Amino acid sequence: MRNARTGMICGRAFPPRRAARRNRGDRPHVAGAMSLQPQATVTGEEREHGLRLLVLEAAFSGGTAALTTGVILTAFALHLGASNVMVGVLASVPFLTQLVQLPAIGMVERWRTRKRIAVLTSLAGRAMLGVMAALAFFAGTGPLLIFLVAQLILCGLGAIGACAWNAWMRDLAPEERLGAVFARRSIWLTGISLVLGLAAALALDLTPAGSFGRDLVFAGMFAAGCVTGLVSARIVAAMPEPLMPPATGPIRLLELLRQPLGDLNFARLLVFVASWQFAVNFATPFFTVFIVRQLHFNISFVMVLSVVSQVANILALRLWGTLSDRFANKSVLAVCAPAYILAIVAMIGASQIGDRSLVKLWLVLLHGVMGATIAGVTLTSTNIALKLSPKGSATAYVATNALVTAIAAGLAPILGGLLAQVFAVRQFEVIVRWTEPGGSFVLPVVLAQWDFYFLIAGLIGTYAIHRLSLVEEHGEIERREMMGQVLAEARRTIRNISSVAGLRAATDLPVSLLRDARLRKRLRRAQEAKARRRRPTS
Repeated sequence: MRNARTGMICGRAFPPRRAARRNRGDRPHVAGAMSLQPQATVTGEEREHGLRLLVLEAAFSGGTAALTTGVILTAFALHLGASNVMVGVLASVPFLTQLVQLPAIGMVERWRTRKRIAVLTSLAGRAMLGVMAALAFFAGTGPLLIFLVAQLILCGLGAIGACAWNAWMRDLAPEERLGAVFARRSIWLTGISLVLGLAAALALDLTPAGSFGRDLVFAGMFAAGCVTGLVSARIVAAMPEPLMPPATGPIRLLELLRQPLGDLNFARLLVFVASWQFAVNFATPFFTVFIVRQLHFNISFVMVLSVVSQVANILALRLWGTLSDRFANKSVLAVCAPAYILAIVAMIGASQIGDRSLVKLWLVLLHGVMGATIAGVTLTSTNIALKLSPKGSATAYVATNALVTAIAAGLAPILGGLLAQVFAVRQFEVIVRWTEPGGSFVLPVVLAQWDFYFLIAGLIGTYAIHRLSLVEEHGEIERREMMGQVLAEARRTIRNISSVAGLRAATDLPVSLLRDARLRKRLRRAQEAKARRRRPTS
């Protein structure tokens, strides 16, 4: 470790001129970039520089995610000729590889070099994106298997790196600034995702499916994702890593996980989480396949739907955060979860509507609803896991919650892919007929292939919501009252979009204040009536 003022390295002093020559152009933050080893001392200047790099890195890692995951990953698999089973397996990989984080905890504790682990896993994992870019010009079973192996390596190494990264960030960012720093990161991530998502949609729209131009577009996106990922790793390497605190002893993972499973109320929450994740991931990974293959829309339209969902997610996140702070997380879940499940089931309507313009409008509306409601589910499901955990045991409880999520969300799309061939050759038809003297009205409802998935997801989701009702959390309110709070908060948020109306909204009394005043008034009247009854009559 070099001292910038004295020119000392590892406790040995150099003559002043030699020290100056060694220190020329050597700012304190560069020292972190020259080594992947942790530093015994991180100066305030180095820490501030590291936090600035943390925000900057989000632009590059966000670019990688926007160009190589989600809808684009599924579209690329279809471009290579993936079957429904392969689509399901690919959708399960990011979840199942999260299980690697369990042994990764022991790896981080044993090696105690979090930056080295994060950087090396990032470099090796992002290099797989270059392999995927080269596969864009091929098709068939061989390229698809290579694609699957590359995805497994990418996600597996990413899970190991994330374990080291999360522990490192807790030590680098001061606790009082952690929220603000990661909020700025989220802004970068969101902005990059939206811009690149629209750019990808335009590029795919300009190239016909199966053309050499489409090959070039996919190759370009994955190559660009590889480059931005490598730049991201280089930025991470320049961030300082404080030494880990001394080890307190061996970590017994099974003992840590046994405590949450023995908690009856938390076990009920885990049943809800498992059934919910299974319901959602049984159907949603196949939305792209449904829209492209069954509804025959372009992949560019699917990208637009993804952007709509992201925008709705961003706009709703603050609303759900405000309500979850004011009321119980379970009350927010009781509104968000049914709305999300209903939106999945309502996807069946897209295959029943004949007008293509109405189908587009319907899909945009549903993706907006799903984007907004999944924000509430994601936020509150983690919060409730934290809230139900005893003091000092939050890590074990949240880890168990994440483990159950990974298993359920990973198995669901695999089962969905395996059942695809079963539903592909089956059809269920219901004809609703209304007859009157002046004529008759016929409404046929035909369920085919992916429609069955949405219906099954709805049934499993209904069971999940039932399991949620068994979870006990202090402060929960009825669903009808929560809906009133949602609408009131939404109206206040919409008014704040206008600067003038926002000033007026600042003078509005909160709804809860009015409700509390009414309750106090009723209580006072009841107490006065009780006092009059006790007063002796003359």
